[in-house]
Amino acid sequence: MARVERASELARRLADNVGRVIRGKREAIRLALVALLARGHLLIEDVPGVGKTVLAKALARSIRATYRRVQFTPDLLPGDITGVSVFNPKTLAFEFRRGPVFTNVLLADEINRATPRTQSALLEAMEERQVTADGTTYPLDGCFFVVATQNPIEQQGTFPLPEAQLDRFLLSMAVGYPGAEVEAELLARHGRRHPLEDLEATVSLEDVVSAQDAVAEVHVDGAIHRYIVELAERTRRHREVTLGASPRASLGLLHASRALALLDGAAFVRPDHVKTVAHAVLDHRILVRPQARLSGLLPAAVVAEALRSVPVPVSLES
Repeated sequence: MARVERASELARRLADNVGRVIRGKREAIRLALVALLARGHLLIEDVPGVGKTVLAKALARSIRATYRRVQFTPDLLPGDITGVSVFNPKTLAFEFRRGPVFTNVLLADEINRATPRTQSALLEAMEERQVTADGTTYPLDGCFFVVATQNPIEQQGTFPLPEAQLDRFLLSMAVGYPGAEVEAELLARHGRRHPLEDLEATVSLEDVVSAQDAVAEVHVDGAIHRYIVELAERTRRHREVTLGASPRASLGLLHASRALALLDGAAFVRPDHVKTVAHAVLDHRILVRPQARLSGLLPAAVVAEALRSVPVPVSLES
């Protein structure tokens, strides 16, 4: 319990520090931290200019982590991300030169602009935290966090992420436009100096890894397990769904709920923790029939229906 409390305090300091740069977006910051603490990855789907890149940079600077940014384009090759083997004439041998994926925080900017071949270069890194090249496996750092962005409006020159790639992201979210007062404050602050330039680290990378380990100590009752499984089952049985939430989605919902409970300083997961992260974990993993989508049915509506219809464990209700 003491370890969970320390991790919760660390996470709150981290959230406050990122909040110095990303103003008025407390829930977006909390979801980003949930993905980080749960050792997952984050997909931010939103229009340009709302702070997606700044959020990733602020998070990396706050934890003294190495940060790399890759601009995804149609001509980007898999080796540009993972690395390539280069022949060394002095040693008469090939040497592996590591790509930008060997970092702590990787910003995959506009990930849907790269071809599926290049997108797939991230599959092994995101799931197994390793890169295999020429028969040799290279492990990534223990703290490896991918923040990917994509623009949902512009479709020209883009390649939709396949379901296998989407399933690798623990959470998907939007940042959204700031309120009028926050935007006015933003204009005033940026007239002098970008707040990101003055942002300092508040926690070490080792502290973050310790907090990630503490997430596993958050207690989960068997009723919560059954609640999560029933939510996933409802999405699979929906008559207008061709692809429902996978078992990986159920595990993701469990891990995200645990991370949110830790962020809230709770020793156990409550149903409201599951409800809070359900849309972020499940929406992007659900595929609705084309005819239903044309009629206006979106994955979010499927998840909302599951949340309404599945009984909440009464003894654990907040």
